[in-house]
Amino acid sequence: MRIYQKLTAAWQQQNSLLCIGLDPDADKLPAYFSKSKQPYLEFCRMIVDATAPHACAFKPQAAHFAAKGREQELQLLISYIRTNYPKHVVILDAKRGDIGSTAAYYAEEAFERYAADAVTLSPYLGYESVAPYLAYGDKGIIVLCRTSNADSSWLQNDSRDAEPVFEKVARRVAQWNTDGQCMLVAGATYPEELARIRSLVGHMPLLVPGIGAQGGDLAQVIKHGLDEHKTGLLISSSRGILYPANDPTESCGAFEMASANAAKSLKSQINDLINNL
Repeated sequence: MRIYQKLTAAWQQQNSLLCIGLDPDADKLPAYFSKSKQPYLEFCRMIVDATAPHACAFKPQAAHFAAKGREQELQLLISYIRTNYPKHVVILDAKRGDIGSTAAYYAEEAFERYAADAVTLSPYLGYESVAPYLAYGDKGIIVLCRTSNADSSWLQNDSRDAEPVFEKVARRVAQWNTDGQCMLVAGATYPEELARIRSLVGHMPLLVPGIGAQGGDLAQVIKHGLDEHKTGLLISSSRGILYPANDPTESCGAFEMASANAAKSLKSQINDLINNL
């Protein structure tokens, strides 16, 4: 199944646009996992099980695992999701960007080693940096376009540019999207730019970070980001769902329940806003 078909099915079957970011942090895990040989895997499996009914996608962050030498846990986590929740989309958040054989190896890592459905990429090196990923016809790429962080404007939306860089990226990725494999990152913290991106790319899916800790306005995201089918978005939340109580001394059961409730609440907020349009 091609990535756009899988994503469309996930939106419909789950009745959700919510993407759960899996960013394990050893200092924030419940104390129970301190004795585990695979704490990131066990913690993230617990979160996946708790939040799967409320989400359409999961987005493990590669650096959180790799920095601690836990790539095998990342591999096992994605395998767990694909086995137990095969209708959910799995995004490897790696933000890769290179050319030639190096890009081909990164694509192999994302799609063969980790078996992700899609991977986040930087467009800075041009088409030759994304072509090896597009060679995997059933997989997707999610290209950085207008990121949610505050220091991105000097490059992505410099007022001195005749055409902002984020618009150039949106237009070019739309040209690359001949087989429905492309998506864009469009931050919740810049709703006007989000609206502009939507107008440029039509129904292309947008991954939207920045809700919660970064202060993005959910209502503005829904207003400006939906496509003509009232879908087209993957609204990402990480810390607000992984660590809603932010208290490692709490029991696993309490952690799990808090995460499930946070995901359920955010899904309901999203759907209520859509239904009230």
